[in-house]
Amino acid sequence: MKALKKWKRYLCVLLNFILILSAAINMTACSASFSQIKARNLMKGISSKNVNVQKTDDRFIDNMADFSLELFKKTVDEKENALISPLSVMLALTMTANGADNETLSQMETVLGNNISIEELNKYLHSYVNSLPSEEKSKLNIANSIWFRDDKNRLSVEQDFLQKNADYYNASIYKSAFDSQTLQDINSWVKKNTDGLIDKILDQIDRDTVMYLINAMVFDAEWKTIYNKSDIYQGEFFAVDGTKQPADFMNSDEHIYLDDGNATGFIKPYANDHYSFAALVPNEGVSIGDYIKTLTGKGFLNTIRDAENTAVRSAMPKFSYDYTIEMSNALEDLGMPDAFLPDKANFNRLGKSADGNIYIGEVLHKTHISVDERGTKAGAVTKVEMKAGSAAVETKYVRLDRPFVYAIIDNSTNLPVFIGTVMSMEK
Repeated sequence: MKALKKWKRYLCVLLNFILILSAAINMTACSASFSQIKARNLMKGISSKNVNVQKTDDRFIDNMADFSLELFKKTVDEKENALISPLSVMLALTMTANGADNETLSQMETVLGNNISIEELNKYLHSYVNSLPSEEKSKLNIANSIWFRDDKNRLSVEQDFLQKNADYYNASIYKSAFDSQTLQDINSWVKKNTDGLIDKILDQIDRDTVMYLINAMVFDAEWKTIYNKSDIYQGEFFAVDGTKQPADFMNSDEHIYLDDGNATGFIKPYANDHYSFAALVPNEGVSIGDYIKTLTGKGFLNTIRDAENTAVRSAMPKFSYDYTIEMSNALEDLGMPDAFLPDKANFNRLGKSADGNIYIGEVLHKTHISVDERGTKAGAVTKVEMKAGSAAVETKYVRLDRPFVYAIIDNSTNLPVFIGTVMSMEK
């Protein structure tokens, strides 16, 4: 009996040791996943200055909507799932435009601001980004950073350029050797500021690269009403290539119906009512490619604003995918080619390099989305149940069982923070 008790004590001690060791290993793994940045942060001990802001108005909203839809049309792939964040691209490029001058600046202002100058756009974006809510169950985090090569013989950076981006975009500014450690630092920053959804943006740093301007965003929200298990069923999605693919569909009763003449859809709110999911599926006989060509910023805003308050029986597939696109060609087509030309680009207000003229070599955009029972970038069960106590209304039916367009919109402006397509259930 004594021997048995002794062995039990030994076993308890051993189990406690294993638990402590396991916890230590897990803590080490967690800290390693977001490794500490070793590059010199030039903003340590420096706070951004107070700046004049320009309150969000129809002029800014209309411009942002136009930019969002035009960029979407230029970057969408008609054969595979696509997703971009127009706001992320806008922020990264406007930071860059603060270093542009003459014709390069003029072209960037036309593409980014239309009739809004970069100076005004700085004020608008500062105001808009700081107005976007981020709460429990409805989170939107935005981060900006600038990384430049620590080699005064090769690169001199204008202080005014750095200060302006710190003031308006709260950009962290790092000076680094652009070696393997810098590669690790940048990818770690990206991973941390996307909650691990995107683990890296760079595979290597080329010798002729002197600076990176990076924006990172993460959206994580539950549905306002979570689906139940009984709302989910197995069905078929008719992919863009004509094949039938199995999918888990989520049924819900919504109350905001969309109809722009070429497509019908619905709006589904997230918790706290700050953001919503809007989906539009083209009418029978209208291809997804032809439908996308008809989209405009003004048309998108009008479709959301003219939504009908009525009963909507909706069915949406669960989906999850990654998307990567290099945007240089799209941005050149939109009207800013000089920024990408070594012999024409003018970024004198950014700085100077002994290696030659500074220009944009690449605009790389990566996204990830996961939509399921619980919400967006989450996993569990959700249900939206719609009850009407007023007069009976005709029930609309929207079934997203073929290629469709969707957007995550900011409810205060109806602007798409993310916009994408679902063409297939295959990743």
